[in-house]
Amino acid sequence: MPLIPEEPQIHESVPGPRATPAAGRTASTPRPVPGPGPRPAPPRGAPAASARPGKPGPATPSRGPAGAPPAQRPGPKQPTATAGAAGAASGAQIQLIPAPQNGALDAAEEAVDLLLDSGRAPSDILVLTTGELHPWAAHELSFGEAAYWAQQDAADDVFYADATAERATGRPVVVVADNGGDEQTVARALPAAMTRAGALLVVCGDPERINALLGVHA
Repeated sequence: MPLIPEEPQIHESVPGPRATPAAGRTASTPRPVPGPGPRPAPPRGAPAASARPGKPGPATPSRGPAGAPPAQRPGPKQPTATAGAAGAASGAQIQLIPAPQNGALDAAEEAVDLLLDSGRAPSDILVLTTGELHPWAAHELSFGEAAYWAQQDAADDVFYADATAERATGRPVVVVADNGGDEQTVARALPAAMTRAGALLVVCGDPERINALLGVHA
């Protein structure tokens, strides 16, 4: 069964408690985009988020009404799509958010914001990219793979990785941005992302391309 495109409003049908987002990290917090210059070494025991460089210039405005607490934001839609066979086998709900290839990363960022608004903890979320690395991942890798993967193991925040990275471990929620990459690579990456998602898999990209790569047709 093909995945049905949905508007970017995250909903989950998987029961279970939701954690409160870590202090200092909400949907209104600008995404971790690297700034110029070297990163200062964090003190031992400091959370990974404190080591991330801030985004230069004015802060990115939060999506939705300014200053509105999560309780005042519109409620999520009821599910309108059903998961494909692979999603059913993995036990994760699948949602497809339509986006052009050059806008898939932005759609994934919006999905992360909505997940945080819904009560998901940052440490619950893994973001995978099929094309260029997320700017944060590229920046952190410049300091060495050991430090980069240590932040995944610390599980203090949202983690960004390449969709083909075998060392990327599963989390309750996996967001995939189909922002490029050859079809063979993406065709392997999508099923792998399904196995990593414990409760929810969000795929941001072109619906026809994604369904074709998954081997399903309308």
